[in-house]
Amino acid sequence: MKLTICELSYLNELITSCVNTITCMSLFKNQVTNEELKSILCTHFPIHVEDYNRKAEFVKNADTATGKLNVPQLNTSIFSENINNSKLAEPVTVNTNVTTLTDREIALSYFLTLKRAGKEYAIASMEATNPVLRQFLKDAYTMSCNHSFEVYEWMAKNNYYPIILSTGDQTGDISSIYNPISL
Repeated sequence: MKLTICELSYLNELITSCVNTITCMSLFKNQVTNEELKSILCTHFPIHVEDYNRKAEFVKNADTATGKLNVPQLNTSIFSENINNSKLAEPVTVNTNVTTLTDREIALSYFLTLKRAGKEYAIASMEATNPVLRQFLKDAYTMSCNHSFEVYEWMAKNNYYPIILSTGDQTGDISSIYNPISL
């Protein structure tokens, strides 16, 4: 099945995004100092390369592209622990003369890249008419979601990203607006 012009356009943008992600991750892996964050980056890296290769395969020959992406399982740890809701994230000092990145800057850059890619995968998957491409894009969305959650957990655990839980009053105020539907 040939690609529609819309699918080709989305793939072009997503491939360009992959080039950026893989290039940045190559730099990040060489600059990161925290072993846990380095492990996350090194585990994610080959999956991003596979993602790039699958998209390139679709562009080269959509008729025979398999599109199967190895979607990692969601790996969680922090939310099974108690969260200290009273502690805000460490203040950010913006570095306007960067020569090397801090682990926080690496994690934040990668996290924001994953969030943006996830949004693009979701939109592209809803517009895809090729069922193999559509499934691939849905899998890539799940990959971005799962990867971003791991990075988010690392940032939260290291006090680099705020986790602020809602209060009982806030939850009660919102939940009082919605009532069950009886059919």
